[in-house]
Amino acid sequence: QVQLVESGGGLVQPGGSLRLSCAASGFNLDDYVIGWFRQAPGKEREAISCISSSGWSITYYASVKGRFTISRDNAKNTVYLQMNSLKPEDTAVYYCVADRLCSRYGSDYNDWGQGTQVTVSS
Repeated sequence: QVQLVESGGGLVQPGGSLRLSCAASGFNLDDYVIGWFRQAPGKEREAISCISSSGWSITYYASVKGRFTISRDNAKNTVYLQMNSLKPEDTAVYYCVADRLCSRYGSDYNDWGQGTQVTVSS
């Protein structure tokens, strides 16, 4: 069973930064692509980014607008999402997911982590 644990969320003021972590257990992270999604209350799930198993292929989706950076450290079995210049509209629960291929559609992923809450507010 794929097990992913998101962490690093919290309360941050507009313009601030956070680094989210996605830690894998029970499997080798370097065998999977990892995607980041977010979902705010009353809104649809939104794709953020995806990174290949090797890390050489990275996709950023339209909502990121150049402010987020995805990376992975396979030695630590962890994927990161660096978020800069945060805005109130970035407030959401952030999830990481694993699969064999990247997709911008959440329905293409089978296993979801617990999510971590990010709140951007002054």
